[in-house]
Amino acid sequence: MPESPADKAMMADATTRLPLNGITVLDLTLARAGPTAVRHFADWGATVIRIEPPASDGEDVAGRRHGFDFQNLHRNKRAITLNLKTPEGHEAFMRLVKTADVVLENMRANVKHRLKVSYDDVKAVNPRIVYGSISGFGQDGPYGPRAGVDQIAQGMGGLMSITGEPGRGPMRVGIPIDDLTAGNLLAMGCMMALFDRDRTGVGRWVTTSLLEAQIFMLDFQASRWLMEKEVAGQAGNDHPTGIPTGVFPTSDGHINIAASSSRVFTRFCEAIERKDWLERDDWKTQVGRSKDRKAINAAISEITATRPSNHWIELFEANGIPCGPIYSIDQVFADPQVKHLGMATKMQSPHVGEAEVVASAINISGFSKAIRHHTPDPGEHQDEIMKSVGYSDEEIAALRAKGVI
Repeated sequence: MPESPADKAMMADATTRLPLNGITVLDLTLARAGPTAVRHFADWGATVIRIEPPASDGEDVAGRRHGFDFQNLHRNKRAITLNLKTPEGHEAFMRLVKTADVVLENMRANVKHRLKVSYDDVKAVNPRIVYGSISGFGQDGPYGPRAGVDQIAQGMGGLMSITGEPGRGPMRVGIPIDDLTAGNLLAMGCMMALFDRDRTGVGRWVTTSLLEAQIFMLDFQASRWLMEKEVAGQAGNDHPTGIPTGVFPTSDGHINIAASSSRVFTRFCEAIERKDWLERDDWKTQVGRSKDRKAINAAISEITATRPSNHWIELFEANGIPCGPIYSIDQVFADPQVKHLGMATKMQSPHVGEAEVVASAINISGFSKAIRHHTPDPGEHQDEIMKSVGYSDEEIAALRAKGVI
């Protein structure tokens, strides 16, 4: 059925009026975990005001800010500078708080109290505020005051003990998974709090930590201990409980194969013409295959090593057996499915020209996730934002002369 003019108008509006339009976020975040949370708000239409301290003399602002990491984390925002340690900077921040919906921060737990920008401080000015915090280990408790970084949380949260090959010692994963997970969880929690605020009129303090995020991400490995008292160890590229699932050699590289269920294992044996394996009593169940994983992996490897990766991928895909190549990062973005998904998205910037950054992985029908605004330079929107909360040109000039902004 053809779309009516009203339908077309609604769709056109949806591409500009994104789901979080009308929400104002004050961004006090640092490093990666906090900015990951803020990026969800920025990408989906919130007005995000990034608040940073005025640059110190000699600081390499442009070199860091115009690099790939900062540009990818901070798109779709506006930026001001404020020295929150000064009375004038603190007052300006509180003026912004009065009309904001969300404040996000990932300072050490005691820093926000010292600066007087904690949840209690901002709630006194705006009871409807949703205040989101990420810390290393939680806002209180014996480790509350500690500084935390991703790799520390990977170690304390058990991830490094189950990552890597058996006997090779602990191994970190190749991305800052706890920073990213904590950021994603905080964004989700704050949006839940906004939803609740619509019904109650009351703001909330939403918190998570790198340690909590890591333990949450242990998932079945955690419940394996909690319910069965089994301590998982390192399994390398093998799935810890479902065999065969892992990395297998081919004549031109390696592929991943996942054929652990009885139904898929049957199809797998038939596809590689080893129906005799189905008659082996010790390989008929997942439990049996798991106990004999070295032998079964070796047997599969002898076969897969005889042909190139594409041969096996095409064969297994045709027979409904999950499999896939193992790409380097450049190969990821060359893959036709990744191109179809649009995971590399263009951003026009007066500072770095045309650049590609990583797109949001969320898709909402009727809405565009194209980058709307380039990553700003420090204080790029200073005057317009200060004027929006009542500052005159003369007052802004005075604050600038005093080093407050």
